[in-house]
Formats: sequence, structure tokens, C-alpha cells
Amino acid sequence: MSIPVGVALALLIAAFARLSGFDRDRSFYATVLIVVASYYVLFAAMAGSSWALLLESILMAAFAAAAIAGFKGRPWLIVAGLAGHGVMDFFHHHLVMNPGVPEWWPGFCLGYDVGAAACLAWIIRARPPVTPHSAPSTAI
Repeated sequence: MSIPVGVALALLIAAFARLSGFDRDRSFYATVLIVVASYYVLFAAMAGSSWALLLESILMAAFAAAAIAGFKGRPWLIVAGLAGHGVMDFFHHHLVMNPGVPEWWPGFCLGYDVGAAACLAWIIRARPPVTPHSAPSTAI
């Protein structure tokens, strides 16, 4: 049940971002990627596990780097980062023993991350191409 809830929430947030105009700024989905990666750091801190906190911080830094690189000019890196984080959620318990992660979280986060990646991919593909006579947009 957690995967469909994650997908549904990703779709609702993407619709809200589209209707409110939040997703017009290139930083929106890059920020989402950093935030979803930060939750595992939060869970490690809540559990008081220094080792998990260190490992989760390293993983978060990798996803933050993808978010920054995507923001700086390659938005497909954000799509890959979100989808990659979703895949990592599926295998997370094999990578890091983090006692603070709720049992339902990996499935929920997998659904959310892959759903958000799909929404961003759709936005990127649907935007009009930049021509020599048109100014580049700041939107994704």
C-alpha cells in the first residue's frame, strides 16, 4: 500500500506545483531531490546512530550533487537522481543499517521518487524547444 500512496502523493504535488506555478522555477525539482534524500539523514539522527548518520550524509551529498548539476544545466540529471533515489530506496536496507527508518518508508519513498521523476520527465519533454530566435526559459 505504501508504493501507491507515494505515487499518488507525487502526482498530487506535481499537479499542485503546476497549478501554483512553483514548478516554473528550475530549482523546484532540484530542491525536491535534496529534500527526499535528506529524510534518511533525519531518520539516522532520530535513531541516534552516528554510523548511519555518516553513511546517509554521504548518500545525501551524492544526490545533492545530482540536484545541483541538474539545476545548473542538465535537468535530466534531476530525473535520474529522483529515479535513482527511488531505486536506492528499494535496496536501502542492504546499503545502510538505519534503525530510524520506518518499515513502510522505503516503499513509500520508492513510489514518490519514481512518480516525481516521471512527472519531471513529462514536463521536460512537453516544454517547447529553444530556437535561435527565442530566449531560453528559466523554467524546467
